[in-house]
Amino acid sequence: MWNNPFIRAFFFVIFLAGLPTSCGVKKSLQDLPNISGYQTEVPQRNQLSDSTFTLGNNFLTKNKQGIWELFVSGNPLEIGLKTGSLTQELFNYQEATFIDKINQLVPSEGKQKLLKKFLAWYNRKMYLNIDEQFKAEIYGISQYASKDYDYIAEPYPRVLYFHGAHDIGHALQDLALVGCSSFAAWGDQTADGKLLIGRNFDFYAGDNFAKNKIIAFVSPDKGYNFMSVTWGGFIGVLSGMNDQGLTVTINAGKSSIPLVAKTPISIVTREILQYASTIDEAIHIAKKRQVFVSESIFIGSAKDQRAAVIEVSPKKFGVYEVENSNQLICSNHFQSAAYADDKDNQKHMLESHSQYRYERMEELLAAQPKMTPELAVDLLRNREGLQEKVIGYGNEKALNQLMAHHGIVFQPEDQLAWVSSSPYQLGEFVAYDLKAIFAEGRTNHSARSISKSSLNIAKDPFLETVAYQDYERYRLLTRKVTQAIADKTHLDPILLKEFQHRNPEFWEVPYLIGLYNFNKGYDRVALAYFLEAQTKEITTVPDRERLERYIRKLKRNIH
Repeated sequence: MWNNPFIRAFFFVIFLAGLPTSCGVKKSLQDLPNISGYQTEVPQRNQLSDSTFTLGNNFLTKNKQGIWELFVSGNPLEIGLKTGSLTQELFNYQEATFIDKINQLVPSEGKQKLLKKFLAWYNRKMYLNIDEQFKAEIYGISQYASKDYDYIAEPYPRVLYFHGAHDIGHALQDLALVGCSSFAAWGDQTADGKLLIGRNFDFYAGDNFAKNKIIAFVSPDKGYNFMSVTWGGFIGVLSGMNDQGLTVTINAGKSSIPLVAKTPISIVTREILQYASTIDEAIHIAKKRQVFVSESIFIGSAKDQRAAVIEVSPKKFGVYEVENSNQLICSNHFQSAAYADDKDNQKHMLESHSQYRYERMEELLAAQPKMTPELAVDLLRNREGLQEKVIGYGNEKALNQLMAHHGIVFQPEDQLAWVSSSPYQLGEFVAYDLKAIFAEGRTNHSARSISKSSLNIAKDPFLETVAYQDYERYRLLTRKVTQAIADKTHLDPILLKEFQHRNPEFWEVPYLIGLYNFNKGYDRVALAYFLEAQTKEITTVPDRERLERYIRKLKRNIH
């Protein structure tokens, strides 16, 4: 999620800020939620096996597809404490993975101290923009945080900060979390006329970060029961559905760098999921909150029998709904009238891969006018470009970029959801029936998988191919090649040949080989590879422009 430009942006903002230790920072670090009004009855956790834990009628278990299933109930503090207790090992693992990533990027102890000061300053107003009930839940979880990282911040503010990491990384990298894709179809566009929603959450923060996915089923004392795809220590919503058949997913948009954190977008979507049952109610909640990045909130509603996109940013608010159509598509650019003249959005559409994926979804939906859950999964797994062009595995112009944290399909009117299992969205899509899960949850739960296995959608046959094995080998080789380029070390020519063989149609392969040779001073070899890369489907306009600059420079050098 974070790369060097992100870290440079951190220290640039630190420089501008003068490393203040203002009253606002102190108040933020000292703030604690008011939990005096909550009665808590949290029994001792029982461990039934290495992958099953119970806590009264609440539990955590790992299904055979490798996904953790969590069921918790109660008031906000109870939910936080129960979640923290049940998922303690997963939470600690996730935090360790996250901190390790930061340490890799900022190995200097001095710079880590600057980073700590920056986080305290940047997040100084976050606590003012998060509802007390969600702060209480985060406080409950934080009681199970590792003490190993108290040097960064005390457990509660540290876990609170982590809920804004998506937003901070998104804003300071000027990225759209690689590129999430969502679509909805209803009426004459689906086989049974019911609303159907599919989405890929193309978030990548390293293989370890995606290792322990959790599907949380939450039965709060106020609001609606809901399910959400998450990870340890995180209460925000990225993809979820409640028992009213309202679904929420998020797609990052083009953002400028904000100077202060406000409400994390995942907390806004959590509030929508817990308290909204219609599109209008979702809009009302979103309007109340001040966000600090640009985001599309994709809402599906069983009651409305359609979908809409709420487009939020620090300065604008828009809602996009289709007229005279029964399908809605969303990638990573805005579509509402509020952003019609937005120059950042227009530039993003021209230069990124968002518009390309949007058109690819249009193309695939037109080819399958009567969508079903199985066809929706096929669409999410599609690896080709427009008009079935072969564009290389891992190309961000594809809907299936072979790096998604998860793919998910919702059928809101039946309260059914299908969640992908690893790797990426290629594994079996596991089915869940929210009506059955929450009906049973009100009485008793035995600690077993709560999936509806008879409705599962089979894994992608691509997993059994040589091409998939080649892709996984290509990923390993990519790390070696990029490390050698960064460290200016030597690579065996045989390794470079294998690297090209494993993913020959992806433009980045000849580009990286060209860059390696360019740094070695092998101008003619580098030029040949750069020219080859130029013939492939290049991901973005900035990528193409960078490649063309190398080509022009080498041609001048050679001639």
